[in-house]
Amino acid sequence: MIANFQETPIGVLIKLVLAITLTLVSTFAFSQPKAMLPGDYPDPTVIYADGIYYSIGTSSEWGPHFPIYQSTDLLHWKQSGFLFQKAPEWTQSSFWAAEYFYHKGLYYVYYSAKRKGDGVSCIGVATSKYPDRDFVDHGVVVDYGTESIDAFVVQDGNDLYMTWKAYGLDKRPIELLGSKMSDDGFRLEGKPFSLLMDTARVGIEGQSFVKKDGFYYMFYSAGACCGVNCDYHVQAVRAKTIKGPYERVGAPVLLGENADWKCMGHGTFVKGKGNQLYYLFHGYSKTGTTYTGREGLLATLRWQAPGEPVFTLISAPKEGNNDFAIDFRKMQDQQLFWQWDFRYASPQFTMNNNGLHLSGTYAADNFTGIALTWRPSSIVYQLEATIDLTKSSKAAEKGLVIYGDKDRAIGLTVIGNNLHFWRMTDGKKMMLQTVSVPQHTKHFSLKLSLSEGLRSQAYWKQDKEWKELVPANEAAASLEGLSPWDRSPRPGLLFKGDSSEKAVFTQASLSQ
Repeated sequence: MIANFQETPIGVLIKLVLAITLTLVSTFAFSQPKAMLPGDYPDPTVIYADGIYYSIGTSSEWGPHFPIYQSTDLLHWKQSGFLFQKAPEWTQSSFWAAEYFYHKGLYYVYYSAKRKGDGVSCIGVATSKYPDRDFVDHGVVVDYGTESIDAFVVQDGNDLYMTWKAYGLDKRPIELLGSKMSDDGFRLEGKPFSLLMDTARVGIEGQSFVKKDGFYYMFYSAGACCGVNCDYHVQAVRAKTIKGPYERVGAPVLLGENADWKCMGHGTFVKGKGNQLYYLFHGYSKTGTTYTGREGLLATLRWQAPGEPVFTLISAPKEGNNDFAIDFRKMQDQQLFWQWDFRYASPQFTMNNNGLHLSGTYAADNFTGIALTWRPSSIVYQLEATIDLTKSSKAAEKGLVIYGDKDRAIGLTVIGNNLHFWRMTDGKKMMLQTVSVPQHTKHFSLKLSLSEGLRSQAYWKQDKEWKELVPANEAAASLEGLSPWDRSPRPGLLFKGDSSEKAVFTQASLSQ
């Protein structure tokens, strides 16, 4: 016989205790290491100016380009904007590895991007009087062979030297190269010279320099940067002059892997209090891997005699998270710092008392639509939004998405009178489940929940109670396979329809 606890006071109490216990187990069973700059933030650069640290990370194919963060202590960071709201005219895609440099009253940011016309990665530069805004692009500085990426500028007395990675796409060893630069930092002068050749053919890149005791120490990253099979790690060499010759120094792996993080590398040094050198770099969480991307980490650099560099990783503060809850009807003037796949989507959005009005145009081969996304910092999260169906275009598709790229996504969207839970694989949409939207619905709430094991679950509600759309094929609801090679999938809001149509969202939240 099965006891029916629900019909007695003690049964109600037991039911409540069980519910609380299950909630606590769910909350504390999962934990993911916390980064200093959580979520996908590869190749970070950092500079100190007037009491504030500024950092810029790789944005790859997300626009706006190159997120800028600020901190007063290197531990707590807050986004303040982007380097470029629109892509510079000469660029096509692949916005990687920005690098700060301060020279004669100007802040320089050197960056890599593929050039329009031939798709060759070059190094460009933008300048401003300020470290976090008003940057003006000056075009290409380094155009060398089939690929020029990972700029780093060294000042040697009154001379400037550009260093970069070359031959990454050629059938020959990669080299880290250098060249003297003009005093204004806008062009190379003289013949490039070799700093270091990848004779082991493991891959080398992401160089950064420190001067100490008459030596130039060059820290660089070796191995495969990205993906679940990455083996990225930091090594160092040193020389008496910028041109070398360089000799190996320190342990074979100065930073690479520990209990929580792997594939550490590609960072920049900055001085903190007491002239302590810090290294801001990236690494994959062993829990989140490619689904939370390469996250921003911090280490101290110290020296053992004679001149042996040693890094010590600094734990991120436990307080704070990336959660948010937005009422678009009350936030017309607030920057939200979302990003989208700028290659295949051109969103148009405004906010007023009715909410967020989302529309725009997208490429003919983009069958997913326009996704306004945020960076996740965990593989366990809940994304929610409420749509005003009476103010949205009925024929347009609107709702939630976890977006890898235009060919890989999972979505929960309303079209006409139906709600669809779907997966996009190789540009083909598979319907996982469909239900009818109740008639005369004004505000319709949706939720995509991602749980440990990369399982996505879809929910909807018209009033107070969430109802699940159980997929006919549960395996297809997994995020497995959604990660592009160099960035994580992102949760966000979706619109797909004619440019004259719109989706109106009143609220959104992300809990992780």
